[in-house]
Amino acid sequence: MKIYISADIEGVAGITNWEEARKEHATYPEFREAMTAEVVAACEGAIAAGASEIVIKDAHGSGRNIIAARLPECVRLIRAWSGHPLCMVQELDESFDAIMFLGYHSKAGSDGNPLAHTLALKVHRLAINGETASELVMHSLAAAMFKVPVAFVSGDKGICRDAVALNANIATVAVTEGIGPSTISIVPRRAHALIKEGVRTALARDLTPCRIALPEAFTLEITYGNPVDAYGASWYPGMTKTGPQTVRFETRSYFEVLRAIRFVV
Repeated sequence: MKIYISADIEGVAGITNWEEARKEHATYPEFREAMTAEVVAACEGAIAAGASEIVIKDAHGSGRNIIAARLPECVRLIRAWSGHPLCMVQELDESFDAIMFLGYHSKAGSDGNPLAHTLALKVHRLAINGETASELVMHSLAAAMFKVPVAFVSGDKGICRDAVALNANIATVAVTEGIGPSTISIVPRRAHALIKEGVRTALARDLTPCRIALPEAFTLEITYGNPVDAYGASWYPGMTKTGPQTVRFETRSYFEVLRAIRFVV
């Protein structure tokens, strides 16, 4: 079994403040460890379910957070950013049996996490076909291009709700919840146990129902906090400015949606 893991940090147990997610801050190492430990727990669950090959995309910030020495031998780790439109699922293709998202977080404009955002803080809302989209939704649709099932999601309660709304068959583990600028989290040891068992159970079943249906056409809308960003984005081919802070892009190809996002976010 070949498994893909996309891992972020803003949805790991305990993280609460932007300083904790930034390499230059003294509190970052604690949450780099937390991110790594949750990924290791997921790997252990996947191996217990029969995975023999695991590809992990370090998908937070610099893309250089996960401590590679802690990972099992069957893992290949993708660090930093190639610039490819697949972004947080770089190198994903039809050869994978399932994809999982670890440490994911609520979308921009939501209140499920004090660190809620979608790709960049300048984005106030990113919508696909009229629905506000999280990084999870964006990259689950990317998985749908390759018919790779979304088996498991961990992170905050808001993103777990989004996962189930996307496909009720996706297994989830919520390790944290935002309350204003605060969080309520389970302790790391409990998070690791739930993730390990959740992944093992999720991958041991028929994953066909976990595939996401890909729409036939797409309308991408991005609203920025600063009208200057909307003006600049409006020059991307096929992009139109629909308001002082909003641009729109229409296509029948989801890859073209990802390509547009790559250049305007």
